[in-house]
Amino acid sequence: MNILVVYATTEGQTRRIARFCADHLHGAGHTVELLPAAEGAELDLARFEAAVLLASVHAGRYQPEIGTFASAHAKGLNRLRTLFLPVSLAAAGDDADELADLDRIATDFAAETGWTPGRVEQVAGAFRFTQYDFFKSWAMRWIAARKGEDVTPNEDREYTDWSALRALLADWAG
Repeated sequence: MNILVVYATTEGQTRRIARFCADHLHGAGHTVELLPAAEGAELDLARFEAAVLLASVHAGRYQPEIGTFASAHAKGLNRLRTLFLPVSLAAAGDDADELADLDRIATDFAAETGWTPGRVEQVAGAFRFTQYDFFKSWAMRWIAARKGEDVTPNEDREYTDWSALRALLADWAG
C-alpha cells in the first residue's frame, strides 16, 4: 500500500511515534510518506491507499494543525483505510474515567472535522521534562504525583509500548 503518515506534536513524542510507524510500515513493504500536519494543506490524497494520523492530547484537545488537516481532507480521508493514533499520558493508565474521556475527545474530533477514522487506538505518550518550561514542568510533576508516579524533573519518562504499537500496525496494515 501507499500510506500517508501525518502527525502533529508539541514536545516531540508524537513525532517519534509517527516516525516509528512510518519506519515499521516501510519495513513491512509499504511505500510511506511522513508529513507534519502543518505542511499538508495542498496534499493530494488520491495517490494514497491508506493514512495514519497522530496527534497528542493537551488540555482535552489535539493540536489545531491536525484538526485543520483532517477538516480540509475529510472527504479524501473518509475514502481511505485510516488509523487515528491519539497520544496521551492518560492512555498509559487504567483510570476508566480518563480512558472514556480520551474516547470522547476522539469522537468529538471526528464530529468537528467530518473525518471518521476507520480505527482509533489510544497510545501512551511520555513525560518530556527536557522540553517543558518551568511552569509546565511544575504542572506535569503535580500530575505525576497525583497518579503516584515518581518522576525526576530533568529526566524524560516514556510510556509508549513499542511492541504493542508494532503489533497494532501489523494488524491494521494486514
